[in-house]
Amino acid sequence: MAIRAGRSPLLHLLALAFLILAASPCLQARVDHRKQNVSSGRKDGPHLLGRSKEITHMKLRRVAVRKKMEVVQQDDEALVKLENAGIERSKAVDSAVLGKYSIWRRENENEKADSRVRLMRDQMIMARIYSVLAKSRDKLDLYQELLARLKESQRSLGEATADAELPKSASDRTKAMGQVLSKARDLLYDCKEITQRLRAMLQSADEQVRSLKKQSTFLSQLAAKTIPNGIHCLSMRLTIDYYLLSPEKRKFPNSENLENPDLYHYALFSDNVLAASVVVNSTIMNAKEPEKHVFHLVTDKLNFGAMNMWFLLNPPGDATIHVENVDDFKWLNSSYCPVLKQLESAAMKEYYFKADRPKTLSAGSSNLKYRNPKYLSMLNHLRFYLPQVYPKLNKILFLDDDIVVQRDLTGLWEVDLNGNVNGAVETCGESFHRFDKYLNFSNPNIAQNFDPNACGWAYGMNMFDLEEWKKKDITGIYHKWQNMNENRLLWKLGTLPPGLLTFYKLTHPLDKSWHVLGLGYNPTIERSEIDNAAVIHYNGNMKPWLEIAMIKYRPYWTKYINYQHSYIHGCKISQ
Repeated sequence: MAIRAGRSPLLHLLALAFLILAASPCLQARVDHRKQNVSSGRKDGPHLLGRSKEITHMKLRRVAVRKKMEVVQQDDEALVKLENAGIERSKAVDSAVLGKYSIWRRENENEKADSRVRLMRDQMIMARIYSVLAKSRDKLDLYQELLARLKESQRSLGEATADAELPKSASDRTKAMGQVLSKARDLLYDCKEITQRLRAMLQSADEQVRSLKKQSTFLSQLAAKTIPNGIHCLSMRLTIDYYLLSPEKRKFPNSENLENPDLYHYALFSDNVLAASVVVNSTIMNAKEPEKHVFHLVTDKLNFGAMNMWFLLNPPGDATIHVENVDDFKWLNSSYCPVLKQLESAAMKEYYFKADRPKTLSAGSSNLKYRNPKYLSMLNHLRFYLPQVYPKLNKILFLDDDIVVQRDLTGLWEVDLNGNVNGAVETCGESFHRFDKYLNFSNPNIAQNFDPNACGWAYGMNMFDLEEWKKKDITGIYHKWQNMNENRLLWKLGTLPPGLLTFYKLTHPLDKSWHVLGLGYNPTIERSEIDNAAVIHYNGNMKPWLEIAMIKYRPYWTKYINYQHSYIHGCKISQ
């Protein structure tokens, strides 16, 4: 019984069998031979009508082959997505239910099926297995056998359109092909083995990801500790020029404002000249009455000359500014300050400078954060001694050097702290940035005195009532907890954990729009939230003056720097 070309779906199945052999020399020679026949048929006009059915059949076959080849040549990205989806699904695969979706179902093994259909079905199955085996060196013998059977099957089908046109050997070749397919099934469709391999691959990939994350953390923390060449150059040049000045030219004007409690006073402790200039510039440029603002800067002896020289060259308008050297505070010594006493101990020196030196990048990521030099600097701990540094002031606004001021801050002096000492923005969400994140609640001294779910708050912009500070002996409370943490059993290092303990139940929550945090680590902050904030804070490793800064947040900081300034341009500091 003849089957007309173009109407039977069997011809489409037949076309799929050509996928693997389409590029082989044998098939190409056959196709070329047919092209020549067609070409000669065109020259011999009378023969064209006699062979119309054969030519039509051949054209349809070519179209089908081309379409199937287009399907095979899928986009690599789509294949990767399919592979990833398959790996995820393999986690819960149940090989017991795969049978009803398999090409090895019993109805596909019906001995009474049309011989041509069976041949074409086996060719289709073999084509799928062939493509897998071609990539597997350890199954080379089976691959070669499959190739041979596939070619034999192709020759058996030939141009046949009905069983009667098949050669006598077609049945034997069909059985031989079935045996090869059975071998391939045992090798290729062991779902349990595939699942195990995929899970092993996933586990290996997860381990690699964890290792790379540790390395990334180590490198980002290392980058955060460094001083860019441009800023180092700026500090050195300013220092040299400062000490070339005569003593009378090193003084700032308006020194009478430094102890006037009726003005708006800011405390800024920094060893970064460029960062301090942004804080001062942004505050003054957004202030309604700049002449009423007073900036108290404290730096270390290495940057004292540079900090003075910068603000002598670039005075903040009508505002008052004063720069001090922390090493000049003689009362701040190891007999009074627990941190300085602890830094002199052998155990602390061992922890910071000798112990557990990492041999790999990933091994060093966990400890490097706590070995940051800022934890050793008294500039970082000076915030607990504000009444001692400024004994004649009633209130002071503490600012970190990695912030930018975007609107007038005088409204903070009008906020009623309700008898509290510290006014700060709380940082806790539903389950994060609470006390249990910063403190060791397995220690009874912590567990018995503090609530693990108490809300944390942020340093960076804090209004301190210095009168209440003195009444409640805040510095004494800080000393108590710092002495108890000599072995770092209550918290690791830093100033926020002792700050949470010291100001526990003494902190007034400010509106969140006063202080928006996270520009040094969080890439998902809404732009509207940043634009509406009075102060934005680049807390985290990605400081705006570092190369690792997030580009989309950097313009908020760079807008307050004059890159045409001779010192900045000379040190090749650029946007």
